[in-house]
Amino acid sequence: MKPNIVIDTNVLLTALKSSKGASYRLLAMIEKKRFISHVSTPLVAEYEAVLKRGHLALSEQQIDDIIDFICAQSIHHKIFYLWRPVLKDADDDFVLELAVKANAMIVTWNLNDFKRASSFGIRAISPRDFLHSLENLS
Repeated sequence: MKPNIVIDTNVLLTALKSSKGASYRLLAMIEKKRFISHVSTPLVAEYEAVLKRGHLALSEQQIDDIIDFICAQSIHHKIFYLWRPVLKDADDDFVLELAVKANAMIVTWNLNDFKRASSFGIRAISPRDFLHSLENLS
């Protein structure tokens, strides 16, 4: 069974800053269908807002194309939970809500911010550890 994941914005930003490392390898694997990625409107809006802050050597059109690609490869969810705030950073609650709805792991570099996700049965995992777990499934 393919793992379900929610890719936190920090992983996407890291992947687009450098073609080296686990974040980039994870992004490059989306099309290979080794896992199932999940998105929601709030997550896609955050992707767009963060990626267009000017930290990347990409045009807005290139960023739009990358986000469109991720959306085309992902399952889309509408979220209706009203149990905020839960996490240390309330701005991350919508990521947890999506993970709960999709029964997915959260792939993030900010593991400390998602410690309370475990109370919902959700695992937060680094891109590096997630890629290692994929290797073990093969």
